[in-house]
Amino acid sequence: MGRILAFDYGEKRTGIAITDELQIIASGLTTVNTNKLFSFLTEYLKNETVELFIVGEPKQMNNTASESEQFIKPFIKKLSTTFPKIPIKRIDERFTSKMAFQSMIDSGLKKKQRQNKALIDEISATLILQSYLHSK
Repeated sequence: MGRILAFDYGEKRTGIAITDELQIIASGLTTVNTNKLFSFLTEYLKNETVELFIVGEPKQMNNTASESEQFIKPFIKKLSTTFPKIPIKRIDERFTSKMAFQSMIDSGLKKKQRQNKALIDEISATLILQSYLHSK
């Protein structure tokens, strides 16, 4: 079995989460500057088997696409052409940033640490991946 890789895509930074090889546990992997994301993925995929990409799907409360979807669609197109053998699924990512921030508070991180937006992106990607794992 290969791993599942999830993205919380952003214009500046992209949070990345990964499963274990049995696809049971979702863990934060890293946050990458979005302009370096494809070079990171190319290197990462040389050493790891990934069988599925999960990309967060930001939606409004009325279930319509959010404004950031306009940036995600070109990313998905490039992802599918660059890595054509790895399928892509979308998962609703509403509230993941708020849940990520709350989990930082709950885990006792100090205010300075909670201001680390890269960490929020990584935790958000992990929540997106956990959501997918629970829905399987």
